[in-house]
Amino acid sequence: MKYLIVGLGNIGSEYADTRHNIGFMVLDELAKEAGATFTNMRLAYYTEVSYKGRTLCLIKPTTYMNLSGKAVRHWMQELKIPIENVLIVVDDLAIPFGSVRIKPKGSAAGHNGLKSIEGLLGSNEYPRLRFGISDNYPRGRQVDYVLSGFDKDEIPELPALIDKSINMIKAFVTIGIELTMTNFNKK
Repeated sequence: MKYLIVGLGNIGSEYADTRHNIGFMVLDELAKEAGATFTNMRLAYYTEVSYKGRTLCLIKPTTYMNLSGKAVRHWMQELKIPIENVLIVVDDLAIPFGSVRIKPKGSAAGHNGLKSIEGLLGSNEYPRLRFGISDNYPRGRQVDYVLSGFDKDEIPELPALIDKSINMIKAFVTIGIELTMTNFNKK
């Protein structure tokens, strides 16, 4: 069984460790654990890892956040992966830092990457792993906030939260979204 795991972010060193790039950070760590390396392919950095008989096709779109849907649609078609086997790893302002949640569907909630995916897939019924980044920014400064690095007090917590995200991805591909939600969506 094949799954498409999409880490959202922006390419370029200036975005590397920003809140908006947590999707890239999670997939980088997942690939590293599996000894896999990404290759620059059509619309995305791509690699595959195996886990318990499943093939996880990992992509980090090279389209920049606002056009992420182009990469998602292309790779879903290329690999013939149904929407229920797609998982989008995304930063989420509506969730406090320290929380990671998984949902089977939902609105884009103003997130341009999710808006692009929803627009090009014609649906918001795709699973997403939402990595909380809080909404600790002054009014009108949302863009600056998501494109900034994590705070000094948040950085020590990142490895454990990234590990939790990876465990949630592994649960999603083995036990499904409902049980993953039950097991992980606690505060």
